[in-house]
Amino acid sequence: MELLPRRPAWPLTCLVLLSLRPWPGVDAQAGQGFQLQQPQKEVSVIAGETLTLSCTVTEGGPPGPVKWLKGWGSGNETIYDQKEPSSFRGTRAVDGSNTNFTILIKYVHPEDAGTYYCVKFRKTATGDELYRRGNGTVVVVQARPSNPTVSGPSDRVEPGKTASFTCKSGGFFPSDIRVKWFKDKTPIQSQMLNVTSGPSNFTYSLSSTVTVTLQKDDIHSELICEVRHTTLTAPLTRSYHLSQILRVPPKVVMEPPGPVGLNETVSFTCYVQGFYPGIVTVTWLENGTEMNTGSTPRPTKTPEGLFELRSTVAVQAVPEKNGSVFTCRVLHEGQDPLSSSATLWVTASGQKESSSPYTNGSSLFIYVAVGVVCTVLALLVVAILYLIRVKQSKGKSSPSARLHEPEKSSGTTTQDSDTNNMTYADLNFTKEKKNVQRVIETWTWCTSARRPGGPPRAPRRPPPSTPVSRSSGSERGCTGWGSRGPGPPQGGLSRQHRLLRYLRFGMEAQPLAPQPLPEADFCPQ
Repeated sequence: MELLPRRPAWPLTCLVLLSLRPWPGVDAQAGQGFQLQQPQKEVSVIAGETLTLSCTVTEGGPPGPVKWLKGWGSGNETIYDQKEPSSFRGTRAVDGSNTNFTILIKYVHPEDAGTYYCVKFRKTATGDELYRRGNGTVVVVQARPSNPTVSGPSDRVEPGKTASFTCKSGGFFPSDIRVKWFKDKTPIQSQMLNVTSGPSNFTYSLSSTVTVTLQKDDIHSELICEVRHTTLTAPLTRSYHLSQILRVPPKVVMEPPGPVGLNETVSFTCYVQGFYPGIVTVTWLENGTEMNTGSTPRPTKTPEGLFELRSTVAVQAVPEKNGSVFTCRVLHEGQDPLSSSATLWVTASGQKESSSPYTNGSSLFIYVAVGVVCTVLALLVVAILYLIRVKQSKGKSSPSARLHEPEKSSGTTTQDSDTNNMTYADLNFTKEKKNVQRVIETWTWCTSARRPGGPPRAPRRPPPSTPVSRSSGSERGCTGWGSRGPGPPQGGLSRQHRLLRYLRFGMEAQPLAPQPLPEADFCPQ
């Protein structure tokens, strides 16, 4: 019997092994003691920074990769895959480790917010299947607001009018944010803050508006918008200079010159004052026709921040230019032109007068000063003259004048001398000037040969044989005290002495009435 050659037994062994089904519990035995830990429940990160997600596994697990997924379900996103480590955003914190699968995500965006899972897969004939999954880590991305921007009106605004300014910022999370406005470091009230979602689904934007009434001195002022957020260690600010939108119109002044002599040269000067910004165009017109005066001079800046300039044109005073009107026209910031005019008057022998407002102002000041000084001097002279006149009047009309006239006996007189030989009289001229004057006049014409304004005085009557007393006689002598003859009366007083005594004692007892004194009391009939 021939023996057949023996075939190898390994193909049968392979068929037996392939026909065997896995025994129940084989994977369980292989996964006994395997653990996957994802310790972070929530992580907060600032946008732009690096996010760290922790995950560790133990050895002894089934073959298969470890992955990081964002979200769970059909809409998940792979962040890291052990089989393709360079194909996704996440990178291993520890390269080559079989147990530490912590990953890093750089330059986090607000869109990266969500829940992240660390997952262990096992390898099967049909592909990778889920084996273990962590509890998940919630990632919160806080976004800093962008640098604020401040915008103002598109056109310039004149002083006294209001202007609105808007501050904007965006891309921040969470939505809690605060905005403050300042004008030169002084807080000002703004309108309600407007916060909206966007530009992405995980960020917000803000808009804040403030209204300001502009002033002429706001050229140096500025507005400041200040933004505060939880992601900021210091507030964000943005300033806006009000000079960017302020327009101060100029003031155009041209003083007319005085009459100018024939063939003389006169200058017309135009002053453009207090304008901003410092860009103007000055044009000269003669009777409405533009003159060729060259370029406009450059303006100069004042300490207040405004601008001013002076433009001058020279004209020869010829006869045909008499009565011509010269106009200074100013254009500023595209606004309606401003102008000022003056007329040229030519005379045969005129004198030039300064057209400068500053020169005229100085001349007016000099005239006023000279007038004031002259007025003061005139008042002083009048006051001095008045004081001198008053002093002289007081010297002439003193309250009391005492007369001391001794009566000397004369060989030719028939009267006896007074025993006292003295007569006193007090004349009060201040109280009864008119009466005293009347008495003096009466005394004058009594002792003179003619009455004032009348015929010569009648001759003295002869003395009566019997003295007539003042009380009983119907006719009175010149003295009026009982004697009609030339001799002294019983009292021994002369006629003059008795008159002086009457002037003294009679006026002291009772002031003389304003009526004229009777002639019978003093003068012979």
